Amino acid sequence: MTTLTRTPVQPSAPEAPSAPGFVADTWNVMVRELRPVFREPASVLFAMVQPLVFLGLFAPLLPDVGDGSALQWFVPGIVAMTALMGASFTGASLMQEITSGSHERLLVSPLSRSSLLVGRALKEVVPMLMQTVIIVAVVTPFSFELHPLGILVGAAVLSLFSIGIGSLSFALALAAKDQDWMFWTVQQTLIFPLLLLAGVLLPLEGAPRWLQVASDLNPLTYVVEAERALFAGDLPADTVAYGFLAAALTAALGLVVGLKAMRGSS
Repeated sequence: MTTLTRTPVQPSAPEAPSAPGFVADTWNVMVRELRPVFREPASVLFAMVQPLVFLGLFAPLLPDVGDGSALQWFVPGIVAMTALMGASFTGASLMQEITSGSHERLLVSPLSRSSLLVGRALKEVVPMLMQTVIIVAVVTPFSFELHPLGILVGAAVLSLFSIGIGSLSFALALAAKDQDWMFWTVQQTLIFPLLLLAGVLLPLEGAPRWLQVASDLNPLTYVVEAERALFAGDLPADTVAYGFLAAALTAALGLVVGLKAMRGSS
């Protein structure tokens, strides 16, 4: 008598859902980072206290110029300063996430680590654009000539620059981890020399030779020069090209360093 044995049918394992692509991950991270900005837009205004103080107290001391308002020279530097300071501060939010443990939870999520860095860096563009619009709106009634095309091109230059500085700020936060003093010491030590060597507040034409050489090595110098030309309504190809190149190199350096730090994060 033949005995029939029935082999139990194993249920097929459900197919694993396809992981979202890099673009989708980056978008989700950027939206997550922007929610506090849109939930509390007053934070954007709070970050502008120092630039507005400079405009209110320093601008009246500017000497008269023969070919237009001195604001045409001063305001682009303030806009660049706002972009630098805003982007360099963003690592502080990542340090809070590291301390609270939320960053560790993101690291084990399906989101790619590259998107965690790039999404955060792209988020820096939105507050920078909002602050630029506010500054231009404030100074336009005071003899500031508005050149929309130049301002739009200038905003594109600053967007690249903000992405690079924001990425470097995140890399610094990852290196400092829970040591807040290390982050703020490095950030404060570097930010003000960059601003002064770029001629944001004072021109450097009569500076000593060593200061001029240091200024030439500062990428923010070329960004500020491009912003001043663009905000004045001029489009000099060489000045704008140098500004874009400096901003692009800053963005590339920041993303390379930031991605390396994020992939090595634990």
